[in-house]
Amino acid sequence: WNESLCTIDNRFEFPLLYLKFILPFCSFTPIKKIEKILHKIFQNKDIAKEQSKEEASKLLKHLIPPLMALLVALFPISYTPASSLAIDTARGAALFRRACIGCHDTGGNLIQPGATLFTKDLEKNGVESEEELYSITYNGKGRMPGFGEKCMPRGQCTFGPRLQDEEIRLLAQFVKLQADKGWPNIDIYND
Repeated sequence: WNESLCTIDNRFEFPLLYLKFILPFCSFTPIKKIEKILHKIFQNKDIAKEQSKEEASKLLKHLIPPLMALLVALFPISYTPASSLAIDTARGAALFRRACIGCHDTGGNLIQPGATLFTKDLEKNGVESEEELYSITYNGKGRMPGFGEKCMPRGQCTFGPRLQDEEIRLLAQFVKLQADKGWPNIDIYND
C-alpha cells in the first residue's frame, strides 16, 4: 500500500486504512475481487502513476460506501453467537445464584457430597449432557428437588418458586459449561 495515496481526500483516509486491514481476512468472493482492484491501484507503481488523483478519487467515491456497508452488514453476523452465548451465560449465572447456590455453591453439594456438579461426579451419576441436566433440574432426582412448572409428584418438587422451561434450559447450559471448565468463580458473570 502506498500510504500517500490513502490520503487523496481526507474523507477516504480512515476507510482505506480500515479496508487495508480487513480485506485480507475476508473470504467473501466479491470482496476478494475488490481487494485485487485496490491492490493494483495502490501497490503497483506503474498503474498508480497512470491514475490521476481525480480518477482515483472518483473510483474511491464509488467503491467505499458499498464496501463499508457490506463490511458493517457482514461482521455483526459473525460475532452474534459469541454475544448471545455471553448473554445466556450471564443469565444462567444469575439463575444459578438465585435458585441453586444454596446447595451447589462452587459446584459442590451440601446435601449429598457424591452428587456434585463437577464432571467426574456428573458422569458417575449418569449425567453427561445438557438434556439430562435439564431433566433432573425440571423433575428432580433423589434429594434434588424439581424446579419445573409441571414437576410431579409434589413431594419431589421444590417448595420455592418454580422455573420456566427457558430458565431451566439456561441453567442446564450454565451448569454444563461450568462443569467443563472445572467450576471457576461465577462472580465474573454480571447479573
